[in-house]
Amino acid sequence: MASVRYIADEIDRCVDFYRDLLGFSVEKHNPGKFAELVREDLHLFLNAPGAGSAGKAGGDPRPGGWSRFMVVTGDLDGMIDRLRKAGARFRGEVAEAGAGRQILLEDPSGNAVELFEYAGR
Repeated sequence: MASVRYIADEIDRCVDFYRDLLGFSVEKHNPGKFAELVREDLHLFLNAPGAGSAGKAGGDPRPGGWSRFMVVTGDLDGMIDRLRKAGARFRGEVAEAGAGRQILLEDPSGNAVELFEYAGR
C-alpha cells in the first residue's frame, strides 16, 4: 500500500473530483476538513490547511505544487477527453518520451495528478 497526503482548500470538491472522475472510493470524509480516498493500493489523504496536525505540519502548508502521484491508463486520450468534458483543468499538453505519454491534471485545489500511458501497451 502507498499513501499520499495533499493539502486541499476544497476538500469536498476534491472528494467529488477523485471519486467521480478518477474512480477513488471514499473511506472517510469529514466535510471541509479531511478525507481518505482509496484507489487500488493507493490511499490519498486530503487535509484542509490548519485542520488537524497534518494540516499544520511544517508551518503553513498550502495546496498546489508539483509533487504528484500517477494514475496509469491504457487510453490516455480517452481519459483526457472524458475529463475535459467534465470541466477538469490541465497543466500544459500531453508530453511524450520513450517510456510513454503523460499530462498533469489539477484537482479543485490545484494539486497535480499525473495521468500516464505506457508506450506500446
